[in-house]
Amino acid sequence: MNIHEYQGKQILKSFGVAVQEGIVAETVDQAVEAAKKMKTDYNSEWVVIKAQIHAGGRGKGGGVKLAKNLDEVKQRATDILGMQLVTPQTGPEGKKVNKILVAQDVYYPGASETKEFYVSVLLNRANGTNIIMYSTEGGMDIEEVAEHTPHLIFKEEIDPKVGLQGFQARKIAFNLGLTGGAHKEMVKFITALYKAYDSTDSAMFEINPVLKTSDDKIIAVDAKVDLDENALFRHPDYAAMRDKLEEDPTDVEASESNLNYVKLDGNVGCMVNGAGLAMATMDIIKIAGGEPANFLDVGGTANATTVKAGFNIILKDPNVKAIFINIFGGIVRCDRVAQGVIDAYNEIGDVPVPIICRLQGTNAVEAKKLIDDSGLKVYSAIALKEAADLVTKVLAS
Repeated sequence: MNIHEYQGKQILKSFGVAVQEGIVAETVDQAVEAAKKMKTDYNSEWVVIKAQIHAGGRGKGGGVKLAKNLDEVKQRATDILGMQLVTPQTGPEGKKVNKILVAQDVYYPGASETKEFYVSVLLNRANGTNIIMYSTEGGMDIEEVAEHTPHLIFKEEIDPKVGLQGFQARKIAFNLGLTGGAHKEMVKFITALYKAYDSTDSAMFEINPVLKTSDDKIIAVDAKVDLDENALFRHPDYAAMRDKLEEDPTDVEASESNLNYVKLDGNVGCMVNGAGLAMATMDIIKIAGGEPANFLDVGGTANATTVKAGFNIILKDPNVKAIFINIFGGIVRCDRVAQGVIDAYNEIGDVPVPIICRLQGTNAVEAKKLIDDSGLKVYSAIALKEAADLVTKVLAS
């Protein structure tokens, strides 16, 4: 589960990670009041207005602006709030900005030059270790750094049974070229960051940039946090941070119906029980001459309610020309699924695309008879080859 920058910083701060302070605002007036508080609490004459959306590259799209006085705060907030922000990670449709973060200016002049670094913590699935990836090239897209200057990306593998060791944190600070007070601050920063990652069951923490200020403090200027949804039952306070406005409405509807759904770009909607069968079904659709329009797993207990929810979600996609239901009746009997399909079809009314319904397993023959006798625009099958031929047929008609 992705969360906003300001929420990620709240989590980091609770584990002792130094962050760029800020106040979230949803209106222009709130932004002005936040800027006043930044000056009072942190002596920050200038502030940064930052759009809060679940996507990177906000600065490139005009979603991060410096404001040097209250008039500029008002203008920047007016410009950014409500805008459709397009970044390399949003796609051409962009995302609407509903919140902004009014953050303190941390690039103030001082005894030494400011420096930006990149630091992330994530899981190395290849060997089951956690990994801290870091670079001296902060503020840039890490993909560009990897492509053009891969020697500037460092990795530190951490055995989760042992945890981050002191020498590893010191090695990271050394490889980033830090000395003296900045070196010590970076060691503290990395230690606290890893503790936050490990304790929150996160899938990834990405801090870009990590800033060495002109007085040798180390702070997180940005925070991209991806929480592991499978562990949210242990963190109800983090689960409450979910912002459904940042998610695709269809994805939200699917999750509320306990359906596993991923939209694809094809023309045949899929409704399947089980991830493995779903993958095989998408292969069959391609072999039959179609392209899967989605991944939709209704789980092992498909019934009229889940089937209806699946229909509604699939039919929201205007590219869908047919729906392929492929259910294996192991946990649930096929005749019950067939009745669920019939009930859902009748409740929705006229479904505008043909449906191929392949039910295999317990009471498959009885299920086929129910479908065939229903009088609905549903093609039934038991064998997978038969179902594939039906997909070819309906797409050609």
